[in-house]
Amino acid sequence: MDALKLKASFEKFTLDFKRPSGTSRGILTQKTGWLLKLQDESGREGFGECSVIAGLTPEYESDESYEQKIIEVCNNILRYIKNIDLLNDFSSIKFAVESAWLDFQNGGKRIYFTSGHTTFQLPINGLIWMGEPSFMQTQIQEKIDAGFTCIKLKIGALNFYDELQLLENFRSYNSAKKITLRVDANGAFNVDEALEKLHQLARFEIHSIEQPIKAGQWNEMKALCSSSLIPIALDEELIGIYGKKNKIELLETINPKYIILKPSLHGGVSGTREWIELAEERKIGWWITSALESNIGLTIIAQFTATFSPTLPQGLGTGGLFTTNFDAPLLVENGFLKYLK
Repeated sequence: MDALKLKASFEKFTLDFKRPSGTSRGILTQKTGWLLKLQDESGREGFGECSVIAGLTPEYESDESYEQKIIEVCNNILRYIKNIDLLNDFSSIKFAVESAWLDFQNGGKRIYFTSGHTTFQLPINGLIWMGEPSFMQTQIQEKIDAGFTCIKLKIGALNFYDELQLLENFRSYNSAKKITLRVDANGAFNVDEALEKLHQLARFEIHSIEQPIKAGQWNEMKALCSSSLIPIALDEELIGIYGKKNKIELLETINPKYIILKPSLHGGVSGTREWIELAEERKIGWWITSALESNIGLTIIAQFTATFSPTLPQGLGTGGLFTTNFDAPLLVENGFLKYLK
């Protein structure tokens, strides 16, 4: 392959949610993404996805400014492929470049990692979006009927009493032996109230709570991790932390039970792999989730995750959220994401 003949281009796309999806940051109805394409003169291609979430992805301010960076990368694609850490401040674009290059090297067959050559399945949690209690209860029942044994609820947007009532109702019908329960606060709790809220939540036998307080408060999060009756998982806390030394400092300062990794937010493929290695060295658990990617990005993340043969449920069930999507050999069935290529 004559690398000098490699060209890069991109295309913007929009995914429409099947129904408005609520988070602590508001209601989502659409999701914008960019497809990154590599191609040489022989026609061989490689695809990756730039996925951003407004208000969460630090490198994203507007479509216009974000596309300017993609254009710069495409115009100097070999430079960035050879020096991928130049994109450390642009995790979403780094993930796309790494993915497209892996696809290209493997013949442009959407095979990004070795495990992608065979059928595999990954245990996943069923995600419950925020909304009125009755709507959330309906979602819960739908997930249980679909065979999920791990449910993840987003909390922090409703009245806390209403959320306690919802969880109490959930546990009255679903024991911890039958259904594993995770909750995600997305940093919604104030520091001075967080520990008391965690104590109130503990009676529901919760597997873990993601990011109970806003990121950047290391000492306060450390105190919560040492005092909480519910194991704490870091998510947004990891965004913007680059370099092995800084990652070690965060993990050893806070000492969480788990970390949750999104390649589009946490350093791409290589950055996510480094987080996993450092976490395992310190006996910290982890799982991988998608960041509302299309089926292209989800396929990449699923293949990558499968290389670790995880036993904990992952957060990879987002492909069915959209009315429009790319074709991919993915199927969610009985609490598993199945790759059927």
